Amino acid sequence: MNEYKNLSEKELQIIIDKATKVLEEKQLEKRKEVTTKIKALAASIGVTVDISEGNSKSVKTSKKVAPKYRNPEDFSQTWTGRGVSPKWMQALIDAGHEKSEYLI
Repeated sequence: MNEYKNLSEKELQIIIDKATKVLEEKQLEKRKEVTTKIKALAASIGVTVDISEGNSKSVKTSKKVAPKYRNPEDFSQTWTGRGVSPKWMQALIDAGHEKSEYLI
């Protein structure tokens, strides 16, 4: 451990980078070995197994929903009609108006 204290930051970073690369290679090798064993065990009982690597992250894409209703007193306030109705819409409904009156 003491031999690392005498090294420069650059030398330490080189060692870390090399160690990280070796560790990743060993983990990949181990993953391949385990996958091969799992497939062999599954084949021995007549089952096929599809193993995904799990490296890819699923990306959720959400579409922006167009507004459906507009506040007649402030046109900048809109509502898609989803979720809890905004205070301005609730006030209009409480006053006896229908939501359909404010459709865009």
